Amino acid sequence: MDLLSLPFLAVFPILMVATGLHDLTTMRIPNWISLALLAAFFPAALLVGLTLPEIAVHLGVGFAALILGMALFALNWIGGGDAKALAAACLWLGFGDLGPLLLWIALAGGGFCLLLILARQYYPLLSPLPPRLPWVARLLEPKGDIPYGVAIAIGALMTFPEGDMVVRALAVS
Repeated sequence: MDLLSLPFLAVFPILMVATGLHDLTTMRIPNWISLALLAAFFPAALLVGLTLPEIAVHLGVGFAALILGMALFALNWIGGGDAKALAAACLWLGFGDLGPLLLWIALAGGGFCLLLILARQYYPLLSPLPPRLPWVARLLEPKGDIPYGVAIAIGALMTFPEGDMVVRALAVS
């Protein structure tokens, strides 16, 4: 493994955790996270040995995901930060890892939504006191929004360790 690539590769999981936590607690994903993921992709891709055509494919997948995310945002199905986080995850993971990424996002999103539905329905019955943390109270609002950045982050974190960039970094001697 090339030790120089390690700090650049570590940026992705660290910022995906930040994405999920920010969205969970504030219902917002700051632009700096997506911009940092974009900026860190290029040195990481070069350090793990992606060729320029491979980098172009990653860029195309990320751009296509951004267009899809913008359409979902226009339909009010996801937030703008979610759209950018999805595009950043697709940029890093590329076409070869797109299927597993989308599958993990769907599984995490479905599980998280089910958990929130149950919590929203049963928390008032189980506890006479409102939640102490404002962000938890917001999550438990009966018709509240769902922070889908959590699912995107979980999907990205589940896919990344077996993704092309990590596999290449581990194969470099």
